[in-house]
Amino acid sequence: MPSADERPTLEVGRIVKAHGLRGQVIVDLWTDRSERLTPGSELTTVNGPIVVVAAAAHQDRYIVTFDLIQSREDAEAWRGVVLSAPRIDDGDVIWIDQLFDAEVFDAHGVRHGIVVDVESNPASDILVLDSGALVPLTFVTSIEANVRVDVDVPEGLFE
Repeated sequence: MPSADERPTLEVGRIVKAHGLRGQVIVDLWTDRSERLTPGSELTTVNGPIVVVAAAAHQDRYIVTFDLIQSREDAEAWRGVVLSAPRIDDGDVIWIDQLFDAEVFDAHGVRHGIVVDVESNPASDILVLDSGALVPLTFVTSIEANVRVDVDVPEGLFE
């Protein structure tokens, strides 16, 4: 298993703006993995690594204290900075970047195209195939990253 330093980094959020006078910032977290903001977590940025000191949910975002941001002026300088972190090893998670360029096969072994995009959808993200077919992610049964996606779809989906 690769170490955290060897796993691909993913963009997980962005510093939106300063909050208060003591260097706290508002963070828009783009992942549902809120442990990214656990105290002690290290995130990478264009300015180098930054460590979470404290974080609290605030409306649909988070108020975060980072080790390197000490004042409102510091916080203003970090506005708009994207936060990245290594992928979390979780066998139950389908990572979107693992779907691109993969060939899609149904339960009968019939090839239906290559994944060219993934569209966000409230019910289930949707695989967009080069053949024009759309396949809800809920029908994915197995993945070989960027090579093959197996799906078990209802009859008529590919017609």
